[in-house]
Amino acid sequence: MPIRGYAHELPGPGEMLRLIRTGEARSRSELARATDLSRTAVAARLSGLFDAGLVVETEDSASTGGRPPTRLAFNPEAGAVFAAAIGRSRLQVGLCDLAGQLLALRTEDQDVDAGPRVVLPRVRAMFKELRTQVEIPASHIRGIGVSIPGVVDRERQVALSAPELVGWDGEPVAPPLQQGFDVPVFLERDCNAMALAERDGLLREYRDLILVKVSTGIGAGIVLDHRLHRGFGGVAGEIGHTRVGRPEGRMCRCGSMDCLEVYASGWALVKAMRDRGRRVTHVRDVVARALDGDGAATAMIRESGRHVGEILASVINLLNPQALVIGGDMAAAFEPLLAGIRESVYGGAVTLASRDLRVLPTTHGELTGVVGAANLVLTQVLSTSAVDALVRG
Repeated sequence: MPIRGYAHELPGPGEMLRLIRTGEARSRSELARATDLSRTAVAARLSGLFDAGLVVETEDSASTGGRPPTRLAFNPEAGAVFAAAIGRSRLQVGLCDLAGQLLALRTEDQDVDAGPRVVLPRVRAMFKELRTQVEIPASHIRGIGVSIPGVVDRERQVALSAPELVGWDGEPVAPPLQQGFDVPVFLERDCNAMALAERDGLLREYRDLILVKVSTGIGAGIVLDHRLHRGFGGVAGEIGHTRVGRPEGRMCRCGSMDCLEVYASGWALVKAMRDRGRRVTHVRDVVARALDGDGAATAMIRESGRHVGEILASVINLLNPQALVIGGDMAAAFEPLLAGIRESVYGGAVTLASRDLRVLPTTHGELTGVVGAANLVLTQVLSTSAVDALVRG
């Protein structure tokens, strides 16, 4: 039932849902105390949340006799979101409930030269396959989250600079995905989405962290005071195209010389392994060789960590985060990569900035990208303003 007639500055249904989701309030009386609203006003707002299916009542298991008291709980089954992590050679597509739990997942390799007019229709088809698999009606889908490697324009939903992807710059992402799904699409840079994945993980313990993706490309997602920092033009964290301290005149695929990626990225390691006569096609192959005991692959990954750590030492001096989180395909060989990063970070960052720094793997491992894309949507569709608008119709 739409809620009308209360002042805009008073807490609305969205704030009620936030309090219930976070566990700050689990009953009508607790909501009244937390918001300073009357029980009648609380009941009116809850009515809209019940009608939307976002809140349910459950019996309190702690009851000791008599009529059991009821508790309010968020209902993650009230809807679902699609999430797609689009990489250079792989698609990860998931269907998640409103709590961000994966209901279904599909991973596919793709042609590295496939452009958006090939990839996006395939992603849309995978969405439909997942929805059919889980038997969720299209009306339950609340939004679509997409992450791609490179700088994006979130308002226009296009890539501004995506060196890893062929033909994506300036191509609209939303329209091909919305065919059959009348829901909003949210586009984000991959490293930022991966940082968002830590909202139900490391961000519960650390308020300031830097997530570093070391994969085909290299980048970082920056979270300060629990807020994602994108920078003025969305370029914050593009450390992969920072010039290294010992230039050798090597050309980067971005067109500049001696970027970090030339020496430490997955594509650089693949080239180096091929020059040694190894048959590899992707950085995942290099990682697999290292895990199987290939000394050359292990040494290359450690050296990659050293190069990345040299750049991160300056970032740590500048931002002084609590945690450095390592993700991406190369993170599967965590020990040699970590050893290289630690060597340069602790050698280059000032002691006060690095003394208590924690260096950790991502919470969700290889699912970090798709979990982050889902969280991107949930942050928007479950915001207090979005829930207020939904309840009011």
